[in-house]
Amino acid sequence: MAEDLQLISGSKAEIYQSLIPQIRGLLDGEPDLIANLSNVAAALKEQFGWLWVGFYLVKPSTAITPEGDKEELVLGPFQGPVACTRIKKGRGVCGAAWQNASTIIVDDVEKFPGHIACSSLSRSEIVVPVIRNKEVVAVLDVDSEELSRFDETDKLYLEEIISFIPF
Repeated sequence: MAEDLQLISGSKAEIYQSLIPQIRGLLDGEPDLIANLSNVAAALKEQFGWLWVGFYLVKPSTAITPEGDKEELVLGPFQGPVACTRIKKGRGVCGAAWQNASTIIVDDVEKFPGHIACSSLSRSEIVVPVIRNKEVVAVLDVDSEELSRFDETDKLYLEEIISFIPF
C-alpha cells in the first residue's frame, strides 16, 4: 500500500472502519516491529489529531525496584510532544493498564490517582494493553487535550487495531 492515508470525516465508528483496512495495508508484509508501531501511531495521530499517540514496550528494568519488579514500560514509537521514558508497573494510567491487563479510559486525568503528567496539556487518556500469549508486551497510550474524549467506540476499535499488530 502507498504510504499515505485517505482521511475521512463522519462518525467515529465510520472513521475507524475506514482507517483499519489502511493500517492493515501499512503492516502487511512488514516484519519490523518499530516500523509497524511507528506507522500505527502516525496513522492514528493524523486521522484523529490527538495530542499524543504512542507505544510503551515491556522491557527488562535497568534496575530492580524495591518491590522486586524486573520489568518496566519503556517509551517506543510515538507521535506528539516529548514523553516520559520509563514507567513502572502500576504507576499512572499506563502502568495500571499493564498491571490489570485491561483497557483504561480516563475522562479527566487530574482525577486519576497517581496520574503521571508527561504533558500538562493532556486532559483525557485511553490506554490499551497489547496482550500476546497471555502476557502484556506493550501498551498503546493515547492522550487528548479535551476532557472525556475517549469512549467505548475508541476502546473497541483500538483493541481491534492492536490485535493485528505482529509482535
